[in-house]
Amino acid sequence: MTSLNRGPAGRPARVSTKTLHDGVRRTVLPSGLRIVTEAIPTTRSAALGVWVRIGSRDETTAMSGASHFLEHLLFKGTEKRSALDISAEIEAVGGETNAFTTKEYTCYYARVLDADLPLAIDVLCDAVANSVLDPADVETERGVILEEIAMHDDEPGDEVHDVFTEALFGASTPLGRLISGTEETISPMTRTQINRFYRSRYLASQIVITAAGNLDHTKVVKLVRAALAGSPLDTAGEPAALRDTKKHRVQKPATVVRNRDTEQAHLVLGGTGITRGDERRFALGVLNNVLGGGMSSRLFQEIREKRGLAYSVYSYGSQYADAGLFGVYAGCAPGKAEEVLKLIRAELAAVAADGITEAELARGKGMVKGAYVLGLEDTGSRMSRLAKSELLYGGLMGVDELLARVDAVTLQETNALAADLLTRPMSLAVVGPFDENAFSAAR
Repeated sequence: MTSLNRGPAGRPARVSTKTLHDGVRRTVLPSGLRIVTEAIPTTRSAALGVWVRIGSRDETTAMSGASHFLEHLLFKGTEKRSALDISAEIEAVGGETNAFTTKEYTCYYARVLDADLPLAIDVLCDAVANSVLDPADVETERGVILEEIAMHDDEPGDEVHDVFTEALFGASTPLGRLISGTEETISPMTRTQINRFYRSRYLASQIVITAAGNLDHTKVVKLVRAALAGSPLDTAGEPAALRDTKKHRVQKPATVVRNRDTEQAHLVLGGTGITRGDERRFALGVLNNVLGGGMSSRLFQEIREKRGLAYSVYSYGSQYADAGLFGVYAGCAPGKAEEVLKLIRAELAAVAADGITEAELARGKGMVKGAYVLGLEDTGSRMSRLAKSELLYGGLMGVDELLARVDAVTLQETNALAADLLTRPMSLAVVGPFDENAFSAAR
């Protein structure tokens, strides 16, 4: 393989670097791989992430769970390092590594002392670019993942969100499928299939490497280029475009009940939301906080504080490139499920019809702004912000600009969104000791 670290006549290959904001710089390598860093000189640590724009929605039905399977395998060893080497080298300097998979991307990350960032770059780049996917490791991790799936089935409070997503988008659709895959898809998946998925999807053009902390951008770029020299990611290319925003098809409203012998009933009621690029996302953040975003929210006050019917109740939203969802979760005694569901429906209907107040608007804005700023207090969250901005939005919004966008949300805009969002057809997911027709009246 020809390395792109040197150009014709031995000259360094050209890279494109620009400053995005104070302390934030972005470089595009000849391979199409992007590197975005934020220098925070006052810290003594650094967070590094290798983000791949491949997730569970990029899999075929037969390969459902491949992204998550691969996430497990990439820490199992390369030509240079064994699985023990990968973990021991980072832990020897007091650092930590981990990874996670979502529907639209996979992340491999490390947090270390600033002086050990070069080591973290070398280890993570090696693991992501050069994994050998040893057949024995495939079998070991297959067992681990099957146990993970079984463990998830024993957590009804988590399971109900997956049931709701399946009810909304359809279990056979990319957004409706489980990130982990199922026993039926993981058990027969071969090493050859996983390796083909790895080499065809993990391309430099799909990867963004981000770092935040006490660092120098130019040095980070040099270290990344050195770590990837001669690897399968050292090829020519252009950065991948943002995901297609063509509207995702959803299912007809459905009620899905999973019978589980549990002490508590778990409910999610909701419907379609807005897409990631929708300008109303700032108003949605405000509306969500007013409805069910904290202890002062309407749902929490009405259902828990006034009536004591549920220990946990909250609203939430998820946005994707081409779709979104909005839901309300409640965990309560099975005998109170019908009453809780009735109260949730009544509160949503009231907000849809009458809107929220000026006082609630102000409180909702304060919650959004506070959560955002306080969430940037560590290098890990700043590193994640860089990556999500690049992968999901195609650009980085400054903190002041984002706060200004929240401040600009009006009562009219928020109430119009509530009237739209909360009157859409809704699906219901229930996990608990009920038969499948227990909530037939709610269909």
